[in-house]
Amino acid sequence: MKETTKPKAPTKAAKAKTGSQHDSMLEEFFAGEIKDIYWAEKHLVKTLPKMKKAATSAELQQAFADHLETTKTHVTRLEQVFELLGKKAQAKKCDAMEGITKEGEGIIEETEAGTATRDVGLILAAQKVEHYEIATYGGLAQLARTIGRDDIADLLETTLAEEKDADATLTEVADNGINYQASEEEEK
Repeated sequence: MKETTKPKAPTKAAKAKTGSQHDSMLEEFFAGEIKDIYWAEKHLVKTLPKMKKAATSAELQQAFADHLETTKTHVTRLEQVFELLGKKAQAKKCDAMEGITKEGEGIIEETEAGTATRDVGLILAAQKVEHYEIATYGGLAQLARTIGRDDIADLLETTLAEEKDADATLTEVADNGINYQASEEEEK
């Protein structure tokens, strides 16, 4: 079997800024994606209270409340990233997050209040959000390392771990009986 060699990553010295006033195209792309996820997190700060209010299960309501506090931390952490990049914290509308949260709003509208079926839908919608964030933070952390910004990568990886924990919590809430309760509900 033929071995393939992976290109070597540049050394830290090679990655260091050369004194140029211009960022590379990758660094500009990275900064744009930070603006995108910043908008998404700020949008979630507004959306999570609505999800909590729509939930029936006390356990799910608590999961949304807890993640709201974590999401506020994510916003603050992204502001630290902007500071480390030497840029003003600025949001750029995230079409993906807007679409995912609109889908969640649709679930609320299309399901009956006070039902486990609505809670199942809310969990599914929330997990779509988490999976988008997991993909985004994972990719951004890797890009940060590529451009020699381990300090930023460390911050993004902390958020990534928290998003994975939130996803696991949602699975646990569903497994604790909500999915089963919904399967027993009669259509009206």
